[in-house]
Amino acid sequence: MNKKEFFVVGLMSGTSLDGIDLVYVKFLNDNYQDFDILHSETVSYSKKWKSTLQNSIGFSSDDLTALNIEYGAFLGGVINDFIDKFQIEDIDFIASHGHTVLHQPHKGITLQIGDGQIIANATKQKVICDFRTQDVALGGQGAPLVPIGDELLFSNYDYCLNLGGFSNISFNKNGVRIAFDICPVNIVLNHYVNKLGLEYDDSGGIASKGKLNHQLLTALNSIDFYSQNPPKSLGLEWVKENIFPLIDRLETDISSILRTFVEHVAIQISKIIKDNNSVLITGGGAFNSFLMNRIEDVSKSKIMLPKTELIDFKEALLFAFLGVLRFNNQINCLSSVTGAKMDHSSGDIFLPLGI
Repeated sequence: MNKKEFFVVGLMSGTSLDGIDLVYVKFLNDNYQDFDILHSETVSYSKKWKSTLQNSIGFSSDDLTALNIEYGAFLGGVINDFIDKFQIEDIDFIASHGHTVLHQPHKGITLQIGDGQIIANATKQKVICDFRTQDVALGGQGAPLVPIGDELLFSNYDYCLNLGGFSNISFNKNGVRIAFDICPVNIVLNHYVNKLGLEYDDSGGIASKGKLNHQLLTALNSIDFYSQNPPKSLGLEWVKENIFPLIDRLETDISSILRTFVEHVAIQISKIIKDNNSVLITGGGAFNSFLMNRIEDVSKSKIMLPKTELIDFKEALLFAFLGVLRFNNQINCLSSVTGAKMDHSSGDIFLPLGI
């Protein structure tokens, strides 16, 4: 099929549990850079869903199987509401990242829940999902996946930096796209500010009033992961094992924890983007002005933020794009990024049953 354009619904649920990001995007098949985000929306989680997803890492295999189906039905409803709200009629397919529960690529494990067949049946649309499993099976990290989009859609930037639950970066080095997770960001900051009854630290205001704990900062910066060469990726399990116990042992004041961790993030990011003025920064962390200021100060780089829509929805956009590449049987996973045995086209395709 030689289509001139694709109309795609893309959705992403991040590890920071801010909600589900949805986009409706038009791509031109002969010029992927000519895309247009026609509609976008973030749907917040209910307290029940947020609690369930936070605790799902400890679920049994049977409970995870049930949750995969239940979450797929939930996503199907969210997508249908999105389609109805914006009166969307023309859809080639839905591209869903799902929600990451388990990510231990060194053990050959990665799990993003949100059953594709359930979504397809609920929406009566073709669904492309499960973008990570094949890469892990090929010996890769299964992450990060958005660099192919950075390469093909945003090549005018030297660096593409995402600040979500984790910070990850993508750049072209000697003609090869390199990408990796740098460090946790909102998954840690939100964890501690939640203890104050808040969803997040608005603009980094609480962090800016905290005291820098130099002992904690040194300990954080000394974690072995930061000295490892890419490809490398992070997951919630790693944070629970390496970050939370360290912080809880060395600091109890929330504002000081936030202040120190912001500094840690700024230092780790600055190791990569030092003295550079061509950095595309997206993700929820871009709205943390205190964090942005610290990254600028430490890295000696000029931070330029894109339009709010791109900050908020770049990952959902890029998973829609990964779906386009998969639909066309084109490479959407780069071995130079994930460490897999080969470049490949990843993602399972589901058709609605009975149609």
